[in-house]
Amino acid sequence: MTDCTLLNGATVAFDLDGTLVESAVDVIGAVNAVLIDEGVRPLDYARSRPFVSRGARWLLQSGLAAAGAGDPGDRTSVLFERFINYYAAHIADESKPFPDAIAALKTLRAAGVTLVVCTNKPTALARRLLCELDMIELFADVVGIDAVSASKPAAAHLIEAISAVGGEIRRSIMVGDAEADARCARAAGVPLVLVSFGYTEIPAVELAPDVLLHRFEDLVRACSELLHQASPGEAGGYGGGPCSPAHKLQM
Repeated sequence: MTDCTLLNGATVAFDLDGTLVESAVDVIGAVNAVLIDEGVRPLDYARSRPFVSRGARWLLQSGLAAAGAGDPGDRTSVLFERFINYYAAHIADESKPFPDAIAALKTLRAAGVTLVVCTNKPTALARRLLCELDMIELFADVVGIDAVSASKPAAAHLIEAISAVGGEIRRSIMVGDAEADARCARAAGVPLVLVSFGYTEIPAVELAPDVLLHRFEDLVRACSELLHQASPGEAGGYGGGPCSPAHKLQM
């Protein structure tokens, strides 16, 4: 049985899309609605899913470039506003939490963990998605791309998200799915959990997480073990034990 003693007072920061929520169908659907309205061929879902972590601007530009648009960068800025309007109205048509995510979040909260969302999505959209999915009350705060001095992969995004909920870096964990999350956590010196089922063009295992998570029912145990490694007085401290990048756990 997992020892949850060390969880009390810790902070766990979560990426949103591809980590907590399977949102790719609605994101790509909104991008395609804009592209189709422009007479541009829609993106293929299976091919585009790994790139959702790059954001809607990148997906729009990719679609325009594939259609031979003369200056896709300039056109993307115009179309992005239309994407925002469409996506806001369809943000949870098909989106849903990944299996067992809500149960894991509730267990962490009950153990005294402060939960915060650290996402490159605009804060208002992130909040709207979480509200639609009845998840917003699980988090102490939602810190989007517009609420920080620098967005992921900059360390500032994670550091400021943890600070926003009164957490301490030395007792925090980042849970994500893609390269931006991995680079952000490493830059901030925070233990890293990556899910294996998210949106990433680089396989999560190749991003050297401290824990590679295949299912949310193992998240509480993963966090407990990482915090044990980080505990003051433990031999080697964080990064020197079995949870270090060279000795990744898979759960």
